[in-house]
Amino acid sequence: MLYLLTILLGDFDHSLFKSIYIFLISFFSNTFSAISGGGAGLLQLPALILSGVPYYQALASHKLATVALGLGGSLRNYKSLGNDIGVAWQILIFGLPGVILGASVVDHISEKYLYLILGIISILLAFYSFLKPDLGLSSGNKKLNFDNNIRFLIFIFLIGILNGSISSGTGLLVTILLIKTFEMDFLRAISMTFFTVGIFWNFVGAVFLARIGSVPVNLLIVLIIGSFTGGFFGAHLSKLNGNVLIKKTFITVCILVGISLLIKSIKSFL
Repeated sequence: MLYLLTILLGDFDHSLFKSIYIFLISFFSNTFSAISGGGAGLLQLPALILSGVPYYQALASHKLATVALGLGGSLRNYKSLGNDIGVAWQILIFGLPGVILGASVVDHISEKYLYLILGIISILLAFYSFLKPDLGLSSGNKKLNFDNNIRFLIFIFLIGILNGSISSGTGLLVTILLIKTFEMDFLRAISMTFFTVGIFWNFVGAVFLARIGSVPVNLLIVLIIGSFTGGFFGAHLSKLNGNVLIKKTFITVCILVGISLLIKSIKSFL
């Protein structure tokens, strides 16, 4: 009997357990991402790689799944986008060329330097947000002069390049940039990040990355379901609990993303 059980277990298809594992990772990572405005790649991408998916295919799968996160978050908080369509157009028009550039040269760039830079920036963002008690807790409508608007567009283009080549942290950068530039609160800035970065940037980046290799469809379906439900649930929690919870989660995710990227960078230098 024990022998037969061993044979059955040895021949058992573990794809169901693998799918459940990927779904849970996707759901929880995207729930926290929906609250903080980014950082889904902190858990989701490593989970895919540990499942045996090659890096570039895992990155493309992650980005396609994050489109579902953007849809889930945007559906829950779409009313927050009403007065900021002009900002959304700027993020798309000047950010998407950066995304395309980053995704096109990702296999020619040394990731260890990008991880190092983005890891340091993420940790600095966490400390900056912590030291600014009122940051992102109230919403304004700051009008930009020409110089400030040009500076904003340059930053958006540069973050777009990072988005096309790295999985973690760029949504956090866009969120804090919107808060600082336009005096948005966290909820409003995150809604804008999901709509522009989550849906459009990540979709375009995924399309370009998918040219490197085919995306595993079975895992992609599980990721999309987990990302959409996690995004919707996280956006619902943020709507209920307001900017204080969002800011605390933002700081926590920034630190975790930063540490994760620094560890990746250090390992690649060794």
